[in-house]
Amino acid sequence: MSSMKEIKQRIANVSSTEQIIKAMDIVASTKLQRARAQLEGVRPIYYELKRLVAEVGDQEEAKTHVFYGEREVRNSLYIVLTSDRGFSGGYNAGILTKALAHMNQGKKESILAVGAKGYEYLRKQGKNIIRKIIDLPDTQVYYGTESIAKWVIDLYQSGEVEEVFVAYTHFENVLSYVPSVERVLPVVTNIGTRTESHRKYEPTLATYIDHLIPIYLHMNLFRAFSESHTSEQAARMVSMDAAGKNAEEMIEELTRMYNRKRQAVITQELSEIVGSTNILNKGGRHDS
Repeated sequence: MSSMKEIKQRIANVSSTEQIIKAMDIVASTKLQRARAQLEGVRPIYYELKRLVAEVGDQEEAKTHVFYGEREVRNSLYIVLTSDRGFSGGYNAGILTKALAHMNQGKKESILAVGAKGYEYLRKQGKNIIRKIIDLPDTQVYYGTESIAKWVIDLYQSGEVEEVFVAYTHFENVLSYVPSVERVLPVVTNIGTRTESHRKYEPTLATYIDHLIPIYLHMNLFRAFSESHTSEQAARMVSMDAAGKNAEEMIEELTRMYNRKRQAVITQELSEIVGSTNILNKGGRHDS
């Protein structure tokens, strides 16, 4: 059984850990607020671009364009978004499980691993990682996703890959984030909902698509990054909150244990004092 000194040291250690957890909780909460503001700003832009892309895809001429036309798939590119750090509950496990389940369909895949956790896991799985991005600063995400979009388009147009997927975590609320895998190239349109459009595209529809899709892909990736980053911070905040409560409960239990031992020691000391007093009193009566 632990001594009072050991219990006191354990209480001090857990209290110190609790302070660190609280600090991490505050940091995650602050980052979550910033991430949500960024996500709420990019979503309307993305959805409007998505609407335009779908509208263009309804044109018969668009269906033969390189960004819309279906091709025989020999190699698929997956952009997998995970975190660089842990302490985020099941956030990374959720998206990695989803991505691997989507990959294992008998097709050859190449992977862009974004985040140290995803890179290390996929490397251990023996996956074909052709590029990795680790520790991308929050302030560089917009320009970073623009660079990734250009790189992806180059791979796609050169024929090195025939389709491109992004695996990310969709943020719904602080307690709900859903792992998702979406195809971004060739562009998915609502086949069968074609409507008559009198819109004219200058100078040509093909030129319009050539300019629209890179912007759409950039904003799609930026939105996916924002979704994932917001989900990560929410998961970390919830995880730190749970860890903080566990630390509090552990301190309470250790304090009760310490008080019981202290009470037992005091009771024993009192018993010894009473016993000594009785012995002295008896000895005094014999002498008289």
